[in-house]
Amino acid sequence: MIKEVEIPNGVEIKIEDAKVTVKGPKGTLERDFSHAKGIVMSVINNKFVVEAYFANTRKRALVGTIAAHVRNMILGVTRGFRYKLKIIYSHFPLSVSIKGNKVIVSNFLGERSSRIADIMPGVKVKVQGQDIFVEGIDIEKVAQTAANIERATKIKDLDRRKFMDGIYIYAREVIE
Repeated sequence: MIKEVEIPNGVEIKIEDAKVTVKGPKGTLERDFSHAKGIVMSVINNKFVVEAYFANTRKRALVGTIAAHVRNMILGVTRGFRYKLKIIYSHFPLSVSIKGNKVIVSNFLGERSSRIADIMPGVKVKVQGQDIFVEGIDIEKVAQTAANIERATKIKDLDRRKFMDGIYIYAREVIE
């Protein structure tokens, strides 16, 4: 089984052992695929080729997964990824601020202590009015940061139909 990923101009891919490094105009991403035994990766004629010989179901799935990861890495180093989150409150006015590599959510449901969400390295977070923008080149770190922010305002013991306060992801996109 063979999957090919087109390499656009300005993007360089290096394969050492099972480590793939993608370098582009926005930065460099590296990923280790050493867990993928029996999978052969190569760069041929401006294409990243992933193949498996005598492929069973597991190897076929791995070929598609590795191709998708490399495709996302190429998109990240050429354009980047953005998640949009909305701040929603009806009972107590939320305030969101950024200090270093943490997002601080104050006055959530009138709580005295602030709720804190971690920002992954290499990710930028901006707060503009009622929106939070999470941007970066690594889709996994951007998504994890957005999930950390959303999870920080999770309501546990109240009726979610009445207490809809929180921060919610409403859009995922590739930066144009």
